[in-house]
Amino acid sequence: MSAPVELARVPVAILAGGLGTRLRSAIGDQPKVLAEIDGRPFVAYLLDQVAAAGFREVVLCVGWHAHEVQRALGSAHGPLRLRYSREPAPLGTAGALRLALPELAGEQVLVMNGDSYCGADLAAAFGWHRDQASEATLLLVEVPDTTRYGRVELLEDGAICRFVEKQDAAGTGWINAGIYFLARSRIERMTPAAPLSLEHDVFPAWVGHGLRGLRTHARFLDIGTPRSYAAASAFFQAEGSASRR
Repeated sequence: MSAPVELARVPVAILAGGLGTRLRSAIGDQPKVLAEIDGRPFVAYLLDQVAAAGFREVVLCVGWHAHEVQRALGSAHGPLRLRYSREPAPLGTAGALRLALPELAGEQVLVMNGDSYCGADLAAAFGWHRDQASEATLLLVEVPDTTRYGRVELLEDGAICRFVEKQDAAGTGWINAGIYFLARSRIERMTPAAPLSLEHDVFPAWVGHGLRGLRTHARFLDIGTPRSYAAASAFFQAEGSASRR
């Protein structure tokens, strides 16, 4: 089976329900995924990436101003079919993903944070995840200072052995890139209708239970602060130039 056909059967869940509190001074009272970069909402760059890789089904997990996100994006983006899962109340990243499970028709799911971008080769990453028979794979990127993010430590075989909290993380290291391949069975075991965080509640509990990390040397952007958001235009211009080489 060719990779594009296989990926077309893998649903994508984009976690787009964040409040964007730290960005209010830059984007006002709107969801982070709609933050404008060169005349386009940030989430459009994520949708371009998954479409180019061969994915075709996307569920946006929305909460804060959900109606604005749905009105802005509609039901399609190029070849992508867009659907929406609305939180009745803030559920956190894991809670929102568990709520969306009925919309995610597949044995494997690509999950992406809606406020960060990693220019990894998603088709190759899925191939690694599949070939490793992994149930939970986190994409990782190396940054010169992990203080803002916390650090992820791995064994030689790619098994994640430790998450180091932000206050204890400094210097060069590998961080969570906000892209995950998860088996449907893993999502099913999350507690339904409960506010939970993938990063703080779920992934640490999976250490030693099949959680794996895939190192990628792709470029990474997190628009969570006004300073990083201000760098987004130059980031995507450089990303576009690199992809045309």
